[in-house]
Amino acid sequence: MPATDLKLLISAAHEAGSLATRYSGPDAKRWDKGGNEGPVTEADLAVDALLRTRLMSARPDYGWLSEETPDNPDRLSRRRVFIVDPIDGTRSFIEGSATWAHSLAVADEGRIIAAVVFLPLKAKLYSAAAGLGASLNGQAIRASDQQNLSGASILATKPSYEPQNWRGREVPQMVRHHRPSLAYRLSLVAEGRFDAMLTLRPSWEWDIAAGALILQEAGALGTDRTGGTLRFNNPHPQVNGVIAAGAGLHQALSSRLAR
Repeated sequence: MPATDLKLLISAAHEAGSLATRYSGPDAKRWDKGGNEGPVTEADLAVDALLRTRLMSARPDYGWLSEETPDNPDRLSRRRVFIVDPIDGTRSFIEGSATWAHSLAVADEGRIIAAVVFLPLKAKLYSAAAGLGASLNGQAIRASDQQNLSGASILATKPSYEPQNWRGREVPQMVRHHRPSLAYRLSLVAEGRFDAMLTLRPSWEWDIAAGALILQEAGALGTDRTGGTLRFNNPHPQVNGVIAAGAGLHQALSSRLAR
């Protein structure tokens, strides 16, 4: 089933990319969602509609969770659920940047079993199925084996580096980077381009579900900010931050964070 679902997700992601790239991000109609939830564009909504039609027609017994669809608690009664972010990195899309992604995943009783992160403007398709490894454009990928925090490359936003987030208020001397899409950040760690990814804020499931499996299948570890297991299709679809890295570096990073 994971491999079959993965084929479906890959096909749907390519369709989403073809639709999204018909829009010009800077010119697309946009709205503010309110409640500090950020912007949404006509492209987000069009891709959401396409993916929901495409995926749910193929798997009518699955539930549905998407950033751009009003939540329906019916998903909680379904064994398998699609978890989708039509455009992860909407601000990047609006700016005309290429670092936005389609993030598609299938959860089976809270565990991700198939996942795709597709960046159409970069022609990068990350994919994974449970137990079958992770790939980028069909080629196997593997996470970094970096063990030490000193000199490690890490993807995180500025608030993560504030001293109060670290034991003794001492921030490790890591090489800091940023990308706007959480799904892309997780995939870059899975690819071994960066050693770790960290976000300490509550994270929406649709931002991280696909990247979490790709990371895992590439040999790295993804947990919440306390080291707890990531579970999906929660009644409130957020997790308590994310730490992502190879096992040794994950332990070093986790042990330095303030609780």
